[in-house]
Amino acid sequence: MSNNFNILWSNCLNVIKDNIPDPAFNTWFAPIVPLNYEDNVLTIQVPSQFFYEYLEDKYLDIIQQTLYREIGEGTILNYRILVETESNTAVEMRGESKSFTGIDNTTTTKKISAKVPSPFDRVETSEFDSQINKKYKFNNFFEGESNRLTRTAAEAVANNPAKTAFNPLFIHGNSGVGKTHLCHALGSKVQELYPDKKVLYLSAHLFKVQYTDARRFNTINDFINFYQSIDVLIIDDIQELSGLEKTQNTFFHIFNHLHQNNKQLVMTSDCAPMDMQGVEERLLTRFRWGLATKLERPDKELRKKILQNKILSDGLSIPDDVVDYIADKVTENVRDLEGIVVSLMAHSIINNRDIDMSLACRVVEQSIKFEKKRITVQKIKDTVSDFYSIKKDLIQSPSRKREIVQARQVTMFFIKKHTELSLSQIGIQVGNRSHATVLHACNTVKNYYDFDKSFRSDLEEIEKILHS
Repeated sequence: MSNNFNILWSNCLNVIKDNIPDPAFNTWFAPIVPLNYEDNVLTIQVPSQFFYEYLEDKYLDIIQQTLYREIGEGTILNYRILVETESNTAVEMRGESKSFTGIDNTTTTKKISAKVPSPFDRVETSEFDSQINKKYKFNNFFEGESNRLTRTAAEAVANNPAKTAFNPLFIHGNSGVGKTHLCHALGSKVQELYPDKKVLYLSAHLFKVQYTDARRFNTINDFINFYQSIDVLIIDDIQELSGLEKTQNTFFHIFNHLHQNNKQLVMTSDCAPMDMQGVEERLLTRFRWGLATKLERPDKELRKKILQNKILSDGLSIPDDVVDYIADKVTENVRDLEGIVVSLMAHSIINNRDIDMSLACRVVEQSIKFEKKRITVQKIKDTVSDFYSIKKDLIQSPSRKREIVQARQVTMFFIKKHTELSLSQIGIQVGNRSHATVLHACNTVKNYYDFDKSFRSDLEEIEKILHS
C-alpha cells in the first residue's frame, strides 16, 4: 500500500472536493503534494506554516474523517512544511488527532457523503442525524434589502415551526444567494429551541435516489412512513423533481400528511413555483399555500458586509479601497465574494506579498471576467428562437413546419449539452415530448453538424451567443 500513496491521496481529494466549495478546494487542497504512506502515516507537503495552521484549524474534521474512510481508522497525517522554497528546506509536523467516539466506517461514510438517515431505520430523536450544518446560523447570515423579507420569514418559522402562515416556506433565487445557508440556520434554530423535534435537511436529488431504492427493494411504505415522521422537513433544490411523476406523487402524499399534522415544510428552488416546469399542478398549488419568497442578488452594502466579515474571520488585512473595488465588481452571489477573498489570501501567502489593488484587480479579472456563465434552459430557448426568428411558443407547439422542427431539435440539443436534465426532463421543457423524441432530435442535429457546413456554422454562432 505504501507505493500507492498518490492513489490514496487522490481518493481522499475526491471525497473532500464533494464537501467543500470549489474556491476553497482549489486554494487549500489542490496545492498539496502527497509524499509517502508508511506504517499508517500519510505524509503530505504544504507550501507554508500558515497553510498548515489553516488546514488544521478549518478542515481538521473533514480531513481526518476522510482519511479514516479511505485509508483506515487511526491513519495519521504528517505535514512537510516548506520553509524555504528555493533550497527546498522544510520541517515536519504531525497533524492533530481528534477522537470520534464510536465512529465506524458506516458513520464516516454518512458524514462525509452528506447522505440522509436511512428511511428504513427507526431512530430516537436524540440519535437522529438531521444533516444540519451548525456553522450556518442566523447571526452569520448578513441582512440587507435584498434578503430582509426572506430572512425574517425563516426566523419566524424557526421560532414557531408549523405555527405561522409560512407553511410551506418556499425560498427561491439564483445559485449562491444564500438559500442553503438559510435552510441550515432555520434547522439549527429549531433544534436549539425544540430538541424533541425531528429536523431533516436533504437535497431533492437524494430524496429521488432514496425513492428509487425504495421501489427497487419494494420498501415504499417504509420510505413514506419515515418521511411522515419528520417534524421539520427541509428539501433543497426541489426543482430536481421535475418530470419525475412517480416521485412527485409520493412526495405529494408525504407533503399532505405533514401539512395536515401541523409539521413544517421548507423548500428551495432556483425559480418561483409559477415558473417551474414539469411539476404537477397539484404540487405547485401546495407550494403556494404558504409563503414563496425570493432571495435577490446582494446589493453593494450587503456585499461589503459579507466581505468585511470574511476578511475579519480569516484574520486578513485588506485596504478599504480594495474591499470597495471587489464589492463593485463581484455582484452575482455570496460564493463569488468569498471565493475572491480566499484567492487573495492564497496569492498573498504563496507569493509573500501584501493584498493591494493591483493584486485584487488581477484576481478579480481571473475569477469573474473569464468565469463561464451558467447557461440555463430559458437562455437556450430565448437564444434559439431569436436566432431563427421564431416565436418561443411555436417551438413548444406541435407544428411540423420544417423551420420550427429544426429550431425545436436545436433547442433540445443545446439543453442536453449544457444542462444535467434527463431526456425525459428535456422533453417536458420543449412541449412535453417523449425521451425518444429528444434522443432522435439530438442525433439528428449531430448528423447535420457533421455533414452540413451551413448548419454547423449556425450551431457555432448559437454557441457563441450562449456564452456571451
